[in-house]
Amino acid sequence: MSSPSLMNRRLAPLTTPTDLGAIARHEICASLTALLADVLALYLKTKNFHWHMSGRNFRDYHLLLDEQADELLALTDVIAERARKVGGTTLRSLGHATRLQRIPDNDADFVTPDDMLAELREDNKQLVSILRQLHGTTAENNDVATTSLIETWIDEAERRVWFLFEISRNL
Repeated sequence: MSSPSLMNRRLAPLTTPTDLGAIARHEICASLTALLADVLALYLKTKNFHWHMSGRNFRDYHLLLDEQADELLALTDVIAERARKVGGTTLRSLGHATRLQRIPDNDADFVTPDDMLAELREDNKQLVSILRQLHGTTAENNDVATTSLIETWIDEAERRVWFLFEISRNL
């Protein structure tokens, strides 16, 4: 049997103490959770293309996409933990992530290497745009720590866009 205090703890929200207001917490955590869904979608798409890469530049593209996927995967825990630090919760399942993601999946049986690179470049550009919007939300709500992290995440995403652009140029 459960004691009343144990039941109360189980029903209590997972609200971490913070000086951010309730509206700010809600906006920031909802945005971080959607961002996490996007990063997971982009991670899986990048790994998909890494696994299914073929052609003349296989090794270079394969290694680049593996490096970029590792970057994205490392970001997931930081995003989720940031949402918890500011008093919210985050993703609970793949289904939850699928409902929130804005980065589209690609389930095609075959995608050319050029199309893979172009699609990932556009997805990373979309991620930069999402990050800039989130930066505005966190700055407006005086969440300095999240705002600072987002600046680094923007730089990393812009680097991925740059590499994907340069590697696919036909000079």
